[in-house]
Amino acid sequence: MSTNMVSVETAKELGLLPEEFQQICDILGRTPNFTELSIYSVMWSEHASYKNSIKQIKKLPRDGDQLMVKAGEENAGMVDVGNGIACVFKIESHNHPSAVEPYQGAATGVGGINRDIFTMGARPIAQLNSLRFGDIDNPHTQWLVKGVTKGIGDYGNAFGVPVVGGEVFFDPCYENNPLVNAMSVGIMKKEDLISAVAKGEGNPVYIVGSSTGKDGIHGTTFASADVTENSADDIPSIQVGDPFQEKLLLEATLELGKSGAVVGMQDMGAAGIICSTSEMSEKGSSGMNIYLDKVPLRQKNIEPWEILLSESQERMLVVVQKGKEKVVEDIFKKWDLNCANIGEVTQGDRLHFFWNGDLVADVPASTLVLGGGAPQYDRETKEPKYFKETFDFNIDSIEEPNLEECKKIADFIIQHPNIASKRWVYEQYDSMVGTKNMSTNRPSDAAIVNIKETQNAIAMTTDCNGRYVYSNPEIGAQIAVAEAARNIVCSGGEPLAVTNCLNFGNPYVPETYWQFVNAVKGMGEACRKFNTPVTGGNVSFYNQASINGEVMAVFPTPVIGMIGVIEKNLQTTLDFKKEGQTIYLLGKVVDDINCSEYLYSYKGVKLSPAPYFNIDEEYNLHHTLNGLILEGLIASAHDVSDGGLFTTLIESAMPNNLGFDILTDSEIRLDSYLFGEAQGRVVVTIDPEKEEEFLDMIGLTGVPCCTIGTITNGSIIIDEENFGNIQDYKVKYEGSFPKRMNN
Repeated sequence: MSTNMVSVETAKELGLLPEEFQQICDILGRTPNFTELSIYSVMWSEHASYKNSIKQIKKLPRDGDQLMVKAGEENAGMVDVGNGIACVFKIESHNHPSAVEPYQGAATGVGGINRDIFTMGARPIAQLNSLRFGDIDNPHTQWLVKGVTKGIGDYGNAFGVPVVGGEVFFDPCYENNPLVNAMSVGIMKKEDLISAVAKGEGNPVYIVGSSTGKDGIHGTTFASADVTENSADDIPSIQVGDPFQEKLLLEATLELGKSGAVVGMQDMGAAGIICSTSEMSEKGSSGMNIYLDKVPLRQKNIEPWEILLSESQERMLVVVQKGKEKVVEDIFKKWDLNCANIGEVTQGDRLHFFWNGDLVADVPASTLVLGGGAPQYDRETKEPKYFKETFDFNIDSIEEPNLEECKKIADFIIQHPNIASKRWVYEQYDSMVGTKNMSTNRPSDAAIVNIKETQNAIAMTTDCNGRYVYSNPEIGAQIAVAEAARNIVCSGGEPLAVTNCLNFGNPYVPETYWQFVNAVKGMGEACRKFNTPVTGGNVSFYNQASINGEVMAVFPTPVIGMIGVIEKNLQTTLDFKKEGQTIYLLGKVVDDINCSEYLYSYKGVKLSPAPYFNIDEEYNLHHTLNGLILEGLIASAHDVSDGGLFTTLIESAMPNNLGFDILTDSEIRLDSYLFGEAQGRVVVTIDPEKEEEFLDMIGLTGVPCCTIGTITNGSIIIDEENFGNIQDYKVKYEGSFPKRMNN
């Protein structure tokens, strides 16, 4: 055993608390050496152990008849989508790496989340993302946007999986700490699941894929601290991706899964070899002997502890049935990938790591893993001062605009970077590779991906408005879940399950932890209401930047990745179909401009309550809309969300160059009616011959419904006032973002 002993000061330098260092000494019955302490520093980091969040996220709903794998059981969630097929999906963050090296940070985020999918035996069929940046006119923000989008596009396009949906949002709070959340969705036959387990004494352990280097060392520790002006010095903490190597690894892995030679398999993401060996061993109630000198390396002078902690990409750990080594080796030789036998499974739960015959680390696997021996904390909470101040806002303090002013507001909103087309971003992604995407040419609120040789497709979306969550974490998180479900229902689907990416500031700040606790509470309430259990995801703390001594945290941003199932013949799109169809608004119309883009950006009011939201009304709306679609009564459906009703109508009008002629409600303020973001509303269009049946059905549901106008040949008329032509708005909507990015 190596004798390079350490002290509590060493532990603190590695991000461990003094009491955690003592806990490690108690576990081992001695002082750890540097390699062992490094193991605990990464495995007990927030990014790997969830030590400041696990108690809260365990409160989320994790059960449902549709679930085949529950949260924490495997690398990703797994849901039954019928016909003997399972959908495997997950979302994770790569925020900190993207803040200092946006191209590789985003690219390796895409690579890592795809490995989580295919390591279970599923073929990735779709990717989504959720991105947050600072002021779009800031050159640093533009550098980040260009790097992140190119990283996502280059990796995903080369790997061969389409990016089918996502969101991009701008606010100064994300200036130095962008959020880069990547989601991957795959499908597989239910019986082909490969578990991330190590068992069977004497079974060999292989590392397959790329060689190991020094990139990404202490990446989990890097992701568990604030971003500062010195963070760029931590470039070794940034992984480097190779999508072509990952494509080979995908094909080799799926072939391996059908060979009958595999006991268990896990990708090497955060914390590398030590994470995979410990998690697989703990799950199988086993241990391992690992010979680090047998690991294929791509550089010299690399220490044993660096090999253990390296986050080099495109690697897997595979436990193989003894006697079937040649089967595995031949598959990886065929695909020209490394395949090295580096150890064997043992009895007990000890992980023994050797270097040239010397034992360099001896740790119990059960003390390293999430929910196991790692510490679990309840942090102090304190309601932020601003929270009560949000309720001081009074709508009467904002002068109601007339129709002429509404024209100016409409121009402003439709060109705002949070509302305007992000075509400049998504045209860098290949959305059609694999030919499964059903929503590229038929626009809908959720992305729709075909399941070949069945009558079903998968609907998927990512949603969250961090501004709402900042204003009221519990309600804002409920809205994020509700909007995701609403997008799937508007597309003709049935919501099934959720993966989440919880992006927050420093958990040791009581106000931040209050935001986190209440957001998780709201998310849980909404997921129970919509029967969308949480299958897993990611907690990303420390999303705050310390620049020149000033700390700025991001809005609390719990991104919801939701999937649903849809019968292909029920796919519903958002585009207006033909002139003369009637436009209806489903849901309650209220006087509310809270937290809207109009209030926040046009009027400059930064503090207001969350928008109107009633979870029971929302649930009833979804149920009603589902029935209307099932009966074939509606021609289009589009939910009212960011930008309000006017934005919804413009987005529905643009695809076919149609317009609308609507009347507002004399009892509701013009700005509330056109630009308010009150929740629980959907715009639908109806053929005149179906209106009677539509109204009969809607009358039985209790959902508020009103006719607001008709579809025109391209003119925009509001209260008999000419607001212009759809082509004019289309130019502004499509042209605003690239114009600002190219300045």
